Amino acid sequence: MASAWQRVLSAHQSIVENGDKRTDPWLLVYSPVPVALIFLVYLGVVWAGPRLMKHRQPVDIRAVLIVYNFSMVGLSAYMCYEFLVSAWLANYSFLCQPVDYSTSPLALRMASACWWFFFSKVIELSDTLFFILRKKNNQLTFLHVYHHGTMICNWWMGIKYVAGGQSFFIGMVNSFVHVVMYSYYGLAALGPHMQKYLWWKRYLTSFQLVQFGLFLLHTGYNLFTECDFPDTMNLFVFSYCVTLIVLFSNFYYQSYVSRRKQK
Repeated sequence: MASAWQRVLSAHQSIVENGDKRTDPWLLVYSPVPVALIFLVYLGVVWAGPRLMKHRQPVDIRAVLIVYNFSMVGLSAYMCYEFLVSAWLANYSFLCQPVDYSTSPLALRMASACWWFFFSKVIELSDTLFFILRKKNNQLTFLHVYHHGTMICNWWMGIKYVAGGQSFFIGMVNSFVHVVMYSYYGLAALGPHMQKYLWWKRYLTSFQLVQFGLFLLHTGYNLFTECDFPDTMNLFVFSYCVTLIVLFSNFYYQSYVSRRKQK
């Protein structure tokens, strides 16, 4: 037992010492323990939340949802702008861009944008809590929990080791997609009278699938070319996007194609 614990401590030490020294002082970055605890608490809430709400009335959080969703629109727009401008000013390449680990203003600006993107994934865990409080348990699908739970872990690795470089493309595109997505949720939260303006709901899933396809092309290209960006990270992102394409495609089929056939 002591030997196993020593191996755990040794692995932890290796993880914290080999990261990006610029981002280590930033919130939740230095050690994987805080993010691991957040992940475990999240799973605990997913398991216990619906059981605690089973015999309770749904909570009316309409005002909270309006503020939350439009705040996320603002944050997503800010991150998309920071990724785009930082990459533009630093003459980033869309085909191959190594991480600039220097402390230059542009390198730190890009790293900061990556941190905000990581932290936004922690904030987005609130989506699940809101489903639980509103007793929308049909929305607590494997896809939802898998996507939200894993993104905080994935982007912790991003901000810890590759805060910049190729990572900017994923952050920029996903932030833009979230501007559209949270705009939809914000408008929907305003009330039933908005439904006639929200005919484009089904296209949100298509939009998300398009972004995953772009990520596959972006990371796949670098897997087969020479680029000074970690192949292990590109391979991880590529594999992860494959799982999301499979899950989101199934969701699209079940929600729109299969349902339309039944009608």
